[in-house]
Amino acid sequence: MIRAALLLMLLASSAAAQTASVVAEGCVACHGPGGRGSGTVPPLAGRDAAELSAAMTAFRANERPATIMNRIARGYTEAESAAAAAYFSGLR
Repeated sequence: MIRAALLLMLLASSAAAQTASVVAEGCVACHGPGGRGSGTVPPLAGRDAAELSAAMTAFRANERPATIMNRIARGYTEAESAAAAAYFSGLR
């Protein structure tokens, strides 16, 4: 029983990591390889996950000024935004 539960937890964790990396791939076109920034576009790598999630929520609600991020943010669910935030916060 315990082994089955551990296996399910590992699989869920693996699936979440894969989801985060797939969602994050959509960000690198503007935010640069590894989310390290590109030109005037700010870096995401190493930033606090809560800060990144809050920014996405604000973009989605048109509460934070943006040229395009407010429209891009609406294409992601809260779970996808949180997964990408966690992914980028773990990068250095």
